[in-house]
Amino acid sequence: MLRQATRAWVSGALLAMVAAPAFAEGTFELPAGAKFSPAKLERVDAFFNTIIAEGKIPGAVVYIEQHGKPVYHKYFGVRDVATKQPMTDDTIFRLSSLTKPFTAFAVMQLVDQGKLKLDDPLSKYIPAFADVKVGVEKTRDNGDKYLEYEAPKRPIRISDLLLHTSGITYGFYGDSLVRKAIAAADIYAGDPTTAEFVERVAKLPLQEQPGTLWDYGNSYEVLGRVIEVASGKSFYQVQKEMLFDPLGMKDTLYVFSSDAQKSRMAQPMPNDANFRVGRPVGPDIARKWESGGGGLSSTPHDVIRFVRMLFNKGELDGKRYLSPATFKDMATDHIGPNSGVERDYFYFPGDGFGYGYGLGVRTDPGNAKPPPPGSLGELKWDGATGCYFVIDPKQDMFFVLMEQTPSQRQPVQRETKKLIYEAMEN
Repeated sequence: MLRQATRAWVSGALLAMVAAPAFAEGTFELPAGAKFSPAKLERVDAFFNTIIAEGKIPGAVVYIEQHGKPVYHKYFGVRDVATKQPMTDDTIFRLSSLTKPFTAFAVMQLVDQGKLKLDDPLSKYIPAFADVKVGVEKTRDNGDKYLEYEAPKRPIRISDLLLHTSGITYGFYGDSLVRKAIAAADIYAGDPTTAEFVERVAKLPLQEQPGTLWDYGNSYEVLGRVIEVASGKSFYQVQKEMLFDPLGMKDTLYVFSSDAQKSRMAQPMPNDANFRVGRPVGPDIARKWESGGGGLSSTPHDVIRFVRMLFNKGELDGKRYLSPATFKDMATDHIGPNSGVERDYFYFPGDGFGYGYGLGVRTDPGNAKPPPPGSLGELKWDGATGCYFVIDPKQDMFFVLMEQTPSQRQPVQRETKKLIYEAMEN
């Protein structure tokens, strides 16, 4: 009965959404020199109106800026099909892995301040990692697989954490024995502090030798604790003081600070709510752990401020947040040819992209024919909940997409980028 009632409620919600056209406003006059065609930008409207009417996503916010001026800023659908409240710039979205660029930026700020060095060994800040081992899969004569443990050939460095070359992986995808061991350890159980969570990670084997493979995992959770040790403050306090408050990002947070914020939270479709990240996510879940890999939530307003600052190479409104040299290091590919870093099936930056510190960096057209849109030097990242940004220095342009959909995020991201680039006139 409950399952039938849920299906009926979802069906009714979808019909209500189809009956009501998607809400969209905020068109801007194109700034001088802008390359966009207003007529072609309407295809973005049509795409989002269609997928919302089809019940694939509740809504979205899309923002495009070129030559320092807004080109397109529209709100589609609703933040929650249950309440039918419209999308707005103060709607709060779970960022999931879009948290990682924020964490990387805080690390680089501490590097600028001399409180961290990228080649420091991780064990300098978290001694438990001095004894970490690499899990190596072996096969017995009967075909059974098992793990042997060997010492790292070199220590994990802070730069390894930033580049996902630490050997620290996740346990909620893949079927290697190390990943299975991580899953079995149930490291998300209870309500650990950031420090306690990282101590759990330190007890687990590495998937591979440090510096050898780009491997997505809990490296950014560990960076959150490194920031605490290096600064003597909580992870969030450091981010709030050095970045969020100065940038005016008042709704970028790990846990809600007021009941009023809860009413502004974007929700996925009721039948599309599994974000597949191994744990529940969102600021409505009170916890002590501040997840540097996926715990932040934010608004379109705040994310646009952050991305605009990245677009301006670490500076905004006359205030510099990162030195030019440090920003350049952050936005440079560090895992390309001759780096010694390999790529496996789970290489999430994607074809044609290298990786800087917290950012995918476009290094070549890739193997697809025709290649996907974009320019060399493009910076990007996204998260499992669907939020996504692209910075294209060559086109003097960036865009931000905010949505909450685990199942549709990649198709929506691909089509949004395609339509935006098609709307630019040569």
